[in-house]
Amino acid sequence: MTLFSPPDCPMSHAARLVLHEKAIVSEIEYYDPDNPPEELLELNPTGISPTLVERDLVLYDSRIIMEYLDERFPHPPLHQMDPVSRANARMIIKRIDQDWYPLLDDILISGDKKSGRAKKLLRESLLAATPIFTDRPFFMSEEFSLIDCAIAPLLWRLPALGIDVSTPNNAITHYAQRIFNRPAFKSSLSEDEKEMAELPK
Repeated sequence: MTLFSPPDCPMSHAARLVLHEKAIVSEIEYYDPDNPPEELLELNPTGISPTLVERDLVLYDSRIIMEYLDERFPHPPLHQMDPVSRANARMIIKRIDQDWYPLLDDILISGDKKSGRAKKLLRESLLAATPIFTDRPFFMSEEFSLIDCAIAPLLWRLPALGIDVSTPNNAITHYAQRIFNRPAFKSSLSEDEKEMAELPK
């Protein structure tokens, strides 16, 4: 099994986090998305990242890869077992992808000077979700799940982008530290990502 991953792609980071949470033996091939290797383009002509290859299987959507890994390697489970809870978790991840990640993309693409509005909107949207971060140890769950894998790469990038989500109760900060303290999260970081923020001590 090989995961082709740009070293600073948040969607790829989420897939890497799932690999490490499940201790899946795999190769992670980092590459420059502006100059993808020929081997990757033969497998995935779209060049969409990340790309997971296992024998004859080629997957190139981060969320599909995360779901596949959770089903292919069921222990520890990162999705709830009953269909209703699984469907709700998928809806939450869809909302995260619709509401938060487009703003992150705008910030990363626009650069620091032109991204003020997107930064403001992302910060306000995260702060509006503070009660959810406060309610349970993990995002709307007592257990670490694929939802946390989806959120973690975004939160990790906030300091480097100058986005402060601290509040009087520091709910988001405390949540983020619980995730960042996990051995799998630390192992999931590329060298580029290690420079974006500091791990909790």
